[in-house]
Amino acid sequence: PTQAIQIKADYPRHYTVKKGDTLWGIASKFLKDPWYWPEIWQRNQQVQNPHLIYPGDVLTLIYVGGYPQIQLSRAEEGEEVIRTETRDRTDAGLKVVKLTPGIRRTSRDQQIPTIPSDAINQFLTRPKVVSKDVIDEAPYIVASDEAHLILGSDNRVYVRGELDKERVRYSIYRRGDEFRDPETNEILGYEIIYAGDARIDIYDDPATATIIRSTREILIGDFLMSTDKNEISHLYYPKIPEDDVNGQVVSLFDAISGVASYQIVVINRGTEHGMEVGHVLATYYRGGEARDKFLARKTIKRGEEDLLTVKLPNERSGLMMLFRVFDKVSYGLILDSSRVIRKLDVVQRPR
Repeated sequence: PTQAIQIKADYPRHYTVKKGDTLWGIASKFLKDPWYWPEIWQRNQQVQNPHLIYPGDVLTLIYVGGYPQIQLSRAEEGEEVIRTETRDRTDAGLKVVKLTPGIRRTSRDQQIPTIPSDAINQFLTRPKVVSKDVIDEAPYIVASDEAHLILGSDNRVYVRGELDKERVRYSIYRRGDEFRDPETNEILGYEIIYAGDARIDIYDDPATATIIRSTREILIGDFLMSTDKNEISHLYYPKIPEDDVNGQVVSLFDAISGVASYQIVVINRGTEHGMEVGHVLATYYRGGEARDKFLARKTIKRGEEDLLTVKLPNERSGLMMLFRVFDKVSYGLILDSSRVIRKLDVVQRPR
């Protein structure tokens, strides 16, 4: 893969990592295809975890045996390298800039994330796509104290359905969009929308619960699921799928007609199709059709009229990285877009 790496013509000779940077953004400064970052990362034996980059680290692009590599210079743990500039002029009036290294304290737990974590936080800690059976079998809010129709924090509610008596806290969800495969019309799953958390106070039929947190209005009929306490890392490792991918965008999150960089889409490919967290995929705008009016002037034999219609090629519109993968669908964050990405756009392995 190293032979395929293309370095940007305007790459920085040295780059000092700043707070707010992402690994993808840093890689984009050096590489035309940022997913090749692991290929050029030179493991520094003095660094405990070579995959982690912190504010203050200085990255330098070098060539070893004709191949590009990134070197890292790091201060001692708990210190951040900074460079101060001293500006002077020669006798001829030419400006001279001298860089002087220095240090300042920084926290080692502030490693640089791979992608902007605030764009995907709400998608990481709770399940988002489930089957209809899961929804149908989930316990649900049947009524509320004082007959409130719209509920929020501190409201008491009554829950019917099977509850795990070893579990006190549940998350509250509402059924969202139905995902269907554009080609087969197969139902791929149902998006569920997180609305809040409830604490079970009395286990009975119905059970009594208190809403302890709400992020949106909670309604009668909303259902409960176990709270997912699994910790999910923001350190992803972008990579291209080994096999070809031929999918489509089936949903746009929080958008009607199209999305761009740092917005989220759902595709009709998941673990059943070999998708993994970290996979980088390209989106393509579907090419239309054109009539070849020049060929039409020539003699066309009967039955060859289809030759007059030309299918135009698909045009690449962006890049995404998958950050949440389910059986039949995956969530991807758009990391780069050259045009608006729309529902039903083609998703493939980057060419």
